[in-house]
Amino acid sequence: MNEWMNYEQFDRQKWHSFFPTDTVRLSQDNLDEIKSLNDRISIEDVQDVYLPLIKLLQLRFQNHLEWQMQKANFLHQKSERVPYIIGIAGSVAVGKSTIARLLSILLNKLLPDKRVELMTTDGFLYPNAELKRRGILDRKGFPESYDMEKLLRFMNDIEAGKAVVKAPTYSHQVYDVMPDQPLVIRQPDILIVEGINVLQLPTNREIYVSDFFDWSIYVDAEENLIEKWYLERFELLMERAKTQPDNFYYQFAIGDREEAIAMAKDVWKKTNLKNLKEYILPTKGRADFILHKTFGHHIDYVQVKKY
Repeated sequence: MNEWMNYEQFDRQKWHSFFPTDTVRLSQDNLDEIKSLNDRISIEDVQDVYLPLIKLLQLRFQNHLEWQMQKANFLHQKSERVPYIIGIAGSVAVGKSTIARLLSILLNKLLPDKRVELMTTDGFLYPNAELKRRGILDRKGFPESYDMEKLLRFMNDIEAGKAVVKAPTYSHQVYDVMPDQPLVIRQPDILIVEGINVLQLPTNREIYVSDFFDWSIYVDAEENLIEKWYLERFELLMERAKTQPDNFYYQFAIGDREEAIAMAKDVWKKTNLKNLKEYILPTKGRADFILHKTFGHHIDYVQVKKY
């Protein structure tokens, strides 16, 4: 059976009609602060797309809380906090980080008595030195470039309700992990996990990151548009690095611009596009919800899994 028969598709207008509120409680300045470099997000996007999505998430979260209480009552046990975990997947440069930050802010506003945390899996990449040692620096972002054991321990500690859990962070400025600057997470009610390939199935292991998710989102767009956004972002990163010698992109900023852009196009084709086609895109059908973007990062429709 065609996997896309499992989804209901709604254009932007129809999706907005399910929760037609215009109460945003955010300004355009707020949105500009959280968006990634060349991403785009507007008050209309929040009204039309994200507020209905947040309402749906609230309903899912409420069902999660009720199930935990019912299960505890049935087993004659004390009800414990079990975090609700949301996964966000999609290609490099498609806008996952902006969406993850926005959902985190909106959920915090909607559920002020709940702790909402956000984590990106970039920090669980092996350090560049280790990638070089393994001979896979050119496959950075591919499944084998992640310290999966560490990531799974992190997810298990979160789900088990450990008081304090630390996650390594990643700096795009230095293009490497920052082990001495961990993200500290303390017993979240909701955890958003954002990463390019978090919906992948396990290969030679019993569990994978997606096994911990209660709900998942895939951010989708046509390959040619994602390439365009990737190259735009690369040029912006170069521009910002002109006066920052310690920035990874400084070497490109002070060199030949055409050569740098040609290099970026080559990286897109040989690494990011290959990763998208072989590992990321095939997981789209595992998502519970798909956000589809078109020109200018405009969301034209969404898809909701039927069952």
